[in-house]
Amino acid sequence: MWGQYCNQNSFDSPCHGNGEIKVFFLDVLGIAEQLIIMAMNVTFSMTQSNNTLNAGGANIVCFARHGAMPSEILHDYSGDISNGPLIVDSPKVGRWYITIIPVNLSKELGETRNAGIQVCYSLEWQVLECPMGKAGLNCKWERYILQTVIRKETLFESYYIPVSEKVPSDSAAFPLEPLLSNSSYDEGQDNTWTYFLLDIPRGAAGGSIHIQLTSDTKIKHEIYAKSGGLPSLQSWDYYYANRTNNSVGSMFFKLYNSSEEKVDFYILYVREGTWGFGIRHVNTSKSETVMSVSLERCPKRCSSHGQCRNAFDASGLTLYSFCACDRDHGGFDCSVELVSHRGHVQQSVALIASNAAALLPAYQALRQKAFAEWVLFTASGISSGLYHACDVGTWCALSFNVLQFMDFWLSFMAVVSTFIYLTTIDEALKRTIHTVVAILTAMMAITKATRSSNIILVISIGAAGLLIGLLVELSTKFRSFSLRFGFCMNMVDRQQTIMEWLRNFMKTILRRFRWGFVLVGFAALAMAAISWKLETSQSYWIWHSIWHVSIYTSSFFFLCSKVSSLNSENQRPLDGTYELTRQDSMPRGDSEGRERPEVLTI
Repeated sequence: MWGQYCNQNSFDSPCHGNGEIKVFFLDVLGIAEQLIIMAMNVTFSMTQSNNTLNAGGANIVCFARHGAMPSEILHDYSGDISNGPLIVDSPKVGRWYITIIPVNLSKELGETRNAGIQVCYSLEWQVLECPMGKAGLNCKWERYILQTVIRKETLFESYYIPVSEKVPSDSAAFPLEPLLSNSSYDEGQDNTWTYFLLDIPRGAAGGSIHIQLTSDTKIKHEIYAKSGGLPSLQSWDYYYANRTNNSVGSMFFKLYNSSEEKVDFYILYVREGTWGFGIRHVNTSKSETVMSVSLERCPKRCSSHGQCRNAFDASGLTLYSFCACDRDHGGFDCSVELVSHRGHVQQSVALIASNAAALLPAYQALRQKAFAEWVLFTASGISSGLYHACDVGTWCALSFNVLQFMDFWLSFMAVVSTFIYLTTIDEALKRTIHTVVAILTAMMAITKATRSSNIILVISIGAAGLLIGLLVELSTKFRSFSLRFGFCMNMVDRQQTIMEWLRNFMKTILRRFRWGFVLVGFAALAMAAISWKLETSQSYWIWHSIWHVSIYTSSFFFLCSKVSSLNSENQRPLDGTYELTRQDSMPRGDSEGRERPEVLTI
């Protein structure tokens, strides 16, 4: 027998024709057992004859949807209410929208009387509720309100205990058997329900509901959860029947270490409002089951491998929580081990210690008294080591962003400066090129420093600097040659001299570098580019360590490839003999009778 509470309302709908849509809405204010929608006093109206006929078989299709407008394609419930009511079991609390569409009116009255046919009716609905503390069919099952107990140590965290004298109220866990409904009312004892209701305030939405059941025997209870109403076998949001039959496929349901004697799961990022939990059970009076319900900000306290952090949504009214995991763990609850402690130590040592390769080019630069390059390579190795020490969670000397910028910028500068060092242009022009390169590499390091195309850009900039230096050197020597010989040679001699000068210049270039070191340097540079390209989240530590060793080793070999001095670079070839003459400074007229200049032949 239904309880004593029945809210009934009706609309006297105006008449409307075939396929014409009418939309209504109603509010379900509390937990209800059924929502019944029906059409009363259905008649046909014909506008041409102004007659009203009784409708013995009109089709009045009703679509119902919670919280949004229903349609023929998208709706929660539907039915022909001209033949019987549309019944919604355990309707959700809130606003329901109802769409009414008359169909096939002409078929009922015949095609000859089609024009101007409309259907008239009164739309009526009832919301059936059970008395306080009762729920289910005929209001025979128990229903309990869960009282909120705030935990003071954490914002918006609480646990729930039932408002009942059957269980103690001084503990977060309560015995379940004294609260269960009596199964003797049911013919089938496996379909007995006990309901619990709790409220999630708006500010606490975004947390997680934690449900735990422990028993001394095998748990035969099934748990169903629903937002805004009472769950049933036909209507639920999440459920747990056993370890293999549950809502584990949902991204908002997380099951932990459950067994035959224990149930432990979370419902993540719960909505605000009323939540109903139904326990479907059999009469197991010999078992002792303890249940606990709590609202937590982060599941499992981030598994002790991270920090629980909070953030407000765009409205500023709802607080969402998430886990900020450490370097070794991941997942929404930090329960996934990304790398073991031993692996973390191994990766940290590789990423930090591999920067010791910067000592090779730094030593060679200092040996050749290239002090600017020595400072650059030393600073690059130190900044890279500090950045990776912070990146793996060991120690942060400065903020992460500052260390990242310094690492990439000095690495880019070290590569480009190596190419510029190989030129022999004057220091003023070198400083100019270094200034331009510093600006360009700083822009690259501050904007998307980790993109793979940067290695190509850096090598291109370095090669461009080397090419500019060679062109400046070539133009300087060619201009000197032109001023010296351009006005005192005929065309044939000039061409021969130019060809001889080009051959000498190529010989100078070949003698300037130790080409074995150059080839090894390019091989190491190619290895650095390959390792940069092969970096992934799983293999980052090994390939990036190889990048450190390869890029610094390539710079070392390039520095070694430059010959310090060329004794014959700007000297004329010596002939077997030359004449050294003493100039006659006396006038030609006064030189008569005097001795001729002395000629020394070697």
